[in-house]
Amino acid sequence: MFKTIEWRDDKVLMIDQRKLPVEEVYVECSDYKQVADAIKSMVIRGAPAIGVAAAMGVALGSLGIDAQTCKSHDVFVQKMEAIFQTLMETRPTAVNLRWGLERMRRVMDAGRSLAVPALQEKLRAEALAICEEDIAINKKMGSFGQELIQNGDTVLTHCNAGALATAGWGTALGVLYSAKEAGKTFEVIADETRPFLQGARLTAWELEKNKVPVTLITDSMAGALMRQRKIQRVIVGADRIAANGDVANKIGTYTVAVLAHRHDIPFYVAAPLSTIDLNCPTGDQIPIEERSADEVTNFYRQRVAPEGIKVRNPAFDVTPHELVSAIITEKGIVREPYSETLRKLFA
Repeated sequence: MFKTIEWRDDKVLMIDQRKLPVEEVYVECSDYKQVADAIKSMVIRGAPAIGVAAAMGVALGSLGIDAQTCKSHDVFVQKMEAIFQTLMETRPTAVNLRWGLERMRRVMDAGRSLAVPALQEKLRAEALAICEEDIAINKKMGSFGQELIQNGDTVLTHCNAGALATAGWGTALGVLYSAKEAGKTFEVIADETRPFLQGARLTAWELEKNKVPVTLITDSMAGALMRQRKIQRVIVGADRIAANGDVANKIGTYTVAVLAHRHDIPFYVAAPLSTIDLNCPTGDQIPIEERSADEVTNFYRQRVAPEGIKVRNPAFDVTPHELVSAIITEKGIVREPYSETLRKLFA
């Protein structure tokens, strides 16, 4: 495996996912604004990875505050608010970002009696703990989810929900890595995932790097392969799961779910508890990020659409809970009624 994100010498290193698979290079962030820009520009992406990056951004921002200028804890908190706000505004759909920031905020609030240098160290330690916990959570998720994979399966996945989308191991792809560790043989079909091509650029690269048999297809080919019975199950990640089980994930996920339902193919979602938003009643309340038109009108800086054409580019869509066969978490696999089973995970 490789490092998606790493804390080294009080700097944050991230593999630049915009340049994969052509170049394998890392971006070094020395302050929180650079971390925020890396999240917004998709140097790093994937809901769990964004949560880890945001936490590290807070820690980095706190270390950038001169303790000598903070006459009281309130002055430190006031300076920290700008850091939290900047990171919170980077990407609206993935709830893990908010989860990571809220966890860091709790550490800050609990440290009111500490001197600023001691609190800065607490925040750094918490960010590193979040990173390590994410990997452990993914492996737990994988151990549960691999039970759903059978020998000889061909599994379709959409977007990238592997080590690149997390601190390591992965959610949907983590299930497949765990199935491989368990000795199961299977193949993966990765659809390209237009317009940002996370499937073509990232999933195919990652699976090949980890020696998992993978075939790349265009998004429009999935239905035909399902009709030919060449796909036995679908597994995807998630950016936010509402309290009723509606799932926000990369645009095109809903289409895949509808096709899977039409062809009686199980549709699984793998996501940690930090992706489940019990304060969001249904998918209708999930904010959907709209990204630049250039992602649609250009292909690797080459224009492929008429100048001035009107463009829509929502980055995510919502799959209704009734199309989801099961949700795989680090506490086990849950099924309908999600409004009850998801809540029990937090009991």
